[in-house]
Amino acid sequence: MMKKFLVYSLGAFYITAGINHFFSPEFYLEMMPDYLPFHELLNVTSGLAEITLGSLVLYERMRKMASYGIILLLLAIYPANINMLLTALEGKDYGVPIWALYARLPFQFLFIYWAWLVREYKWSSESTESM
Repeated sequence: MMKKFLVYSLGAFYITAGINHFFSPEFYLEMMPDYLPFHELLNVTSGLAEITLGSLVLYERMRKMASYGIILLLLAIYPANINMLLTALEGKDYGVPIWALYARLPFQFLFIYWAWLVREYKWSSESTESM
């Protein structure tokens, strides 16, 4: 039961996060490092990737690929999280306390672990593998 919760909550988390890219794009655009081009395109692309991967992780046949995709996405956006902290330390106000921006950095690795945990989970009763 816990494994199903981990899969469903992972899917819901990324679907919701992806949708948020379209309802609150300014939040994501603000955190992007200046050296990256096409901020709007990157925001839409990452939002669509989150929605797609969050949906695919719910399907047993696609779960492994989707989990690896989520891990790659989290690694790809990690520089934006670092950039957000660094620019906040320089005085930019994101409306988030500095301690939360520090705390967010190790949480990315917990999110990576979460995706790693669910990658092999099978719905079928014949699977005896544990995560």
